[in-house]
Amino acid sequence: MGKNRQKSHVKASGPAAQAEVIRFLESGAGFGDSTQRIDTHGAIIFLTGDLALKIKRAVKYDYMDLSTVAKRHTLLDRELELNKSTAPSIYRSVMPIVRRKDGALALDGPGDVLEWVLVMNRFPAKAELAHIADDCGIDDALALKLGASIARYHAASPVRNLDGAALIEEIIDELERVFRSMGEAISVEASDFIARSRKVWSDLSESLHQRSRNGHIRRCHGDLHLRNIVVIGGVPTPFDALEFNERLGTCDTLYDLAFLLMDLDHRGMGHPANLVLNAYFSEACSDLTDSGLSLLPLYLSIRAAIRTMVDVQTAAVAADGIEMMGEARAYLMQAMDYLDPKPTVLLAIGGYSGSGKSTIARAIAHKIGAAPGALHIRSDVARKTLLHHDPLTHLGAEGYTPEVTARTYDAIRHQARIVLGQGHSVILDAVHGNADARRAAEDIATDAGCDFVGIWLESKTATRLARISTRGPDASDANSTVVIRQAGADPGAMQWHRIDTDRSLEETLSSVSMTLNPHKITDKQTLGESDVG
Repeated sequence: MGKNRQKSHVKASGPAAQAEVIRFLESGAGFGDSTQRIDTHGAIIFLTGDLALKIKRAVKYDYMDLSTVAKRHTLLDRELELNKSTAPSIYRSVMPIVRRKDGALALDGPGDVLEWVLVMNRFPAKAELAHIADDCGIDDALALKLGASIARYHAASPVRNLDGAALIEEIIDELERVFRSMGEAISVEASDFIARSRKVWSDLSESLHQRSRNGHIRRCHGDLHLRNIVVIGGVPTPFDALEFNERLGTCDTLYDLAFLLMDLDHRGMGHPANLVLNAYFSEACSDLTDSGLSLLPLYLSIRAAIRTMVDVQTAAVAADGIEMMGEARAYLMQAMDYLDPKPTVLLAIGGYSGSGKSTIARAIAHKIGAAPGALHIRSDVARKTLLHHDPLTHLGAEGYTPEVTARTYDAIRHQARIVLGQGHSVILDAVHGNADARRAAEDIATDAGCDFVGIWLESKTATRLARISTRGPDASDANSTVVIRQAGADPGAMQWHRIDTDRSLEETLSSVSMTLNPHKITDKQTLGESDVG
């Protein structure tokens, strides 16, 4: 902030007066460099050298008032406050554009304040997650980092004492009001969506209230989609948090995550979406009792409906309006699909170390149950959690005693029961090396009243040894000694589907696809290597 700010005073600045400021910033005057201009509905960004300078447009919408210099200043300050702690390498300061005594405009210093500008460090467009997704896709490593990063972001977000049920009801009310004004373009489907979402909201109202009581209503990002996440130093970093409406920016953390999951799903990136979901819960909570997974279909649906609203509004003034209306309808169909009940499935995958359990589980999880797919519950991770260790910490013999192993299986079965009880599908990933263990997994599905599929993966000892030797950092502690010891083990009478994993991953996934009944897979296409990410 300028040292002489106390000597400055603000001049009124509507759209006409703002034009001079825009010309000043666009010219690059005072920066010694040319600029590139980017326009949005509420802001203009000027890229110059290693800086990005952002002003708010002098406009007023139903949901956002930027009509005065003071209001624009307040929102820029709030944007800086929301983002500087979470993205410190991007956000710098808010500074005034002033008119000096000689009549020239300048960034900061003494003079009459004409406008306020948010000063940020520029980052390359290729670092934006939307660009990465469109250019080369989101690989497994990045998806896992993304889920963990968002979980940490939410953990640091301040709790708000608001009722989550009321917040969601307000959004449905607003969608109904706006949809009603859009006429025949989406009238039938929109009315159906509103009726169905209200029914689901009513059915889940107690769960919504409980999330509030448990501290999950926080001042979140509010606009968490791929265009608002940038990869800095290999770490996915949210930026540009919603600043113009505190109530809209305050929500259930899972509702905040749902925007990202919906965005990935809409782009046909179900596999990364599932990895994000699993990484998020792995980082966010060891006890899934309070996961809120029963609410996820409603949250995803509302996020998709909001995109419908935005696209319809934009289509009315856009040159490519017809194309955007097509996108709007696609979002609305997506919103409706989320509200359609899907079969809940428990898929148990067993096999000895190196047989490919976790690889197969990760590859197919997004195809199981409702979007974005099954929660992957893994004994290797649960064992470390039980002993209060990081998943990548190597455990000695003390971590693999019969007692610890029994507690580990109890833990993963407990987690599976919780998740299935919330109407969400599960993949249970453990050796399941005897009939009792496999029967116990089947009993979980019976008790939950859901579909069950058991798969036993088999491969030669040499194959498993080769896989173990090339495995990167992983929660599994299995080594060649473990593999050789298991070579002489007898799993007992096998009722589960046996699948040979000595073949290529593509061939193995094809066998898995044929094993699973069509109604248990949300996308009935054969699983291939493209599903692995």
